[in-house]
Amino acid sequence: MGGRSPKQPSGQRFVIQEHHARSLHWDLRLERDGVLASWALPKGLPETPEKNHLAVHTEDHPLEYATFEGEIPQGEYGGGRMTIWDSGHYDVEKWSDSEVKFVLHGAKGTGSFVLFQTKDRDWMIHRHGPSTRVDEMPSSVKPMLAVAGQLPADEEDWAFEIKWDGVRAILFVEGGRVRAQSRNDLDVTVSFPELADIGQFLGMTTCIIDGEIVALGENGKPSFSRLQQRMHVANQREAKRRSLSDPVTFVAFDLLYLDGHSLMDATYDERRDRLESLHLSGETFITTDAFRDVSGQDILTATVENGLEGVIAKRRASSYRAGRRSPDWTKVKSFRTQEVVIGAWTDGRGERQKSLGALLLGIPDEGGLRYVGKVGTGFSARARTALLADLEPLATPDDPFGCALPAADAGAAHFVRPVLVGEVEFGEWTTAGRLRHPTWRGLRPDKAPHEVVVE
Repeated sequence: MGGRSPKQPSGQRFVIQEHHARSLHWDLRLERDGVLASWALPKGLPETPEKNHLAVHTEDHPLEYATFEGEIPQGEYGGGRMTIWDSGHYDVEKWSDSEVKFVLHGAKGTGSFVLFQTKDRDWMIHRHGPSTRVDEMPSSVKPMLAVAGQLPADEEDWAFEIKWDGVRAILFVEGGRVRAQSRNDLDVTVSFPELADIGQFLGMTTCIIDGEIVALGENGKPSFSRLQQRMHVANQREAKRRSLSDPVTFVAFDLLYLDGHSLMDATYDERRDRLESLHLSGETFITTDAFRDVSGQDILTATVENGLEGVIAKRRASSYRAGRRSPDWTKVKSFRTQEVVIGAWTDGRGERQKSLGALLLGIPDEGGLRYVGKVGTGFSARARTALLADLEPLATPDDPFGCALPAADAGAAHFVRPVLVGEVEFGEWTTAGRLRHPTWRGLRPDKAPHEVVVE
């Protein structure tokens, strides 16, 4: 290209190829002077004029490449799978060494764009004109929460899903990249690098997915203790190593936003239909079944027989109420669990004298903690060591329970600031409001103390 070229006739070809190479990107190719001028777009075409995307100028390609789809062998330049994302014709408005202004006429890639050079091979691509988004994509969403209850009687108005024993996560997918947000607004993307697989699968689809991160045990059932070993890993290299040896699975169950349209006001049935249209299924992600013509009791019985956590009943005509605990979603558990706040610990005995013996537990009540008992079982040696390391910096002389503890517990208690939430499995509540036969399940860093209520 030597300076500004003469105006080209309208109707030149373009193609955008989705390229699953070392990193996912899209190759934009514009027919020009007998070749395909090419740019690699790591995040695809911008949907709004407010956000430009990087465009890396690559070498020209022969015209025959406009129809190429297939597998480029690993080890060769651009090795990986390539498919045609869109094709059509384009109109040139300006073409120079440092700026290309054009209008795409395709099935997906439509609109006016400008490519402009910033430095050497680095260019940017900008969308002219209105955004393709009807609704702006929110940067944060509080998940809708279920209430504890019984199976509904009017079953035809409800759908039933398996309750998965994991941690909640909202996924924001854009330009093939995934960002994961926990229910208490923490970014947990680094802890679970497997979630990137969903971005690779969805490509240029922009969406927000609600779901659960679970760790499957050797029997194929969710293992909360196994998940515990992944929840606290914040180092990128260590998280990647763990993901290869002990991977997690993302279970999708709701779709809140899709390609410029918010779905939160849509009914459950409508959201589920759109979610299922994405065909989310891979080695590290699935879409949970929604049973709309099956008895809830049959589903609950199956979860009991298979050792699963229970059932979530969801009203089919309900909208998504972000950040609210709604009776439109009702959870019915196969076994009893309770979230608790740690208020103190006691030392171990015998061989565990220098280790953690038990945790004293409470539930927030009128500004303090109401004592609900202690738990001393369900800990591995590794968990005891890790818990003690978490608790010692929180030590305080103040009793967070605000009431007299049983003498045997009070005398041996090391009080802590009540900021750590955990979960126990138990038999039943005693008449004194204590947990009978509790067993420790693990910490819940995705929960805040003020969220803990009696299930």
